[in-house]
Amino acid sequence: MPLSIVHTTRYRYTEPLLHSVQTLHLWPESGPLQAVRHWQIVAPVAVHEHPLTQGNRTHGLSFTAPASAGVRELSITARGEVEPLGGHRFDDTGPLPPAFFRGASTPLAEPHPRMTAWARARLPDLPAVPDEAAALALATAVADRVRYRPGNTQVDTTALEAFDWELGVCQDQAHVMAAIGRGLGWAVRYVSGYFFAQDEPELASHAWVDVCLDESRHHWMSVDVTHRAPTDRRHVRLASARDYAGCLPVKGLRRGGGEESLDVQIRIQAV
Repeated sequence: MPLSIVHTTRYRYTEPLLHSVQTLHLWPESGPLQAVRHWQIVAPVAVHEHPLTQGNRTHGLSFTAPASAGVRELSITARGEVEPLGGHRFDDTGPLPPAFFRGASTPLAEPHPRMTAWARARLPDLPAVPDEAAALALATAVADRVRYRPGNTQVDTTALEAFDWELGVCQDQAHVMAAIGRGLGWAVRYVSGYFFAQDEPELASHAWVDVCLDESRHHWMSVDVTHRAPTDRRHVRLASARDYAGCLPVKGLRRGGGEESLDVQIRIQAV
């Protein structure tokens, strides 16, 4: 079932915007788990594709306006149709080896001995090399520990903070899963994307993880920690990285504009 997706990011400013440079992870790729029928990014200036970053399609834009123009809003819209293929296990022959996601920590998903010890105590049979059952068992344990509750964490909340607070959103659950997995010696990466569910519109912008089951074959499985399950036909991948900071949909710098407010709207419909 193809999905029609419209993702609009709108910045509003209290003073005229003079210059803005944005990096975008807003272009899904066709692959083993999905087929992109068509896609486009609409912005007030031309959008240029950058070289692949961690295997992700990345774009950028540079917007400049004189103060006399009085620009107080900047809007970027990504839209298109993607057909999820329903799988959750796949071989990734991209440029980065699985060890890239095992050996290095990041501020948002850094392993911590306390989290690793908790996982080993909660699930004493966790193997050194994960299999599908172990990955799903850890995802369920993390979702039980970090209860889904919007409004209590921020985009810069770390895995350890979410683990200690025992609440968060999909981003936090994915970070905790990644941090614990790496503490166990697993290769785990963070995935940003979309989730289609009529009764859960707040999850339209979603995050989950990939767990490498066989590093020699680059064989991975995608796990939705929030739903304690493998990914399925409701999931559309945008980008993956060591953590959210490496693949957030829109990030940038600006000059002018005064105070900034951000509004993100995502609409997903079955075609």
